[in-house]
Amino acid sequence: MTFLAEFWKFLSVRKKFWLLPLLIMTVLFGVLLIMAESTALAPFIYTLF
Repeated sequence: MTFLAEFWKFLSVRKKFWLLPLLIMTVLFGVLLIMAESTALAPFIYTLF
């Protein structure tokens, strides 16, 4: 949790809020890849691409 607090402080001090959507999309893509490897949802996820 301290990482998130420090990251938010960095974003607010440096005014680099454009990094937030980039980070969110990277995390969502990572979760999508993990789900595609290990669950029964894989055939449905592959149809998105």
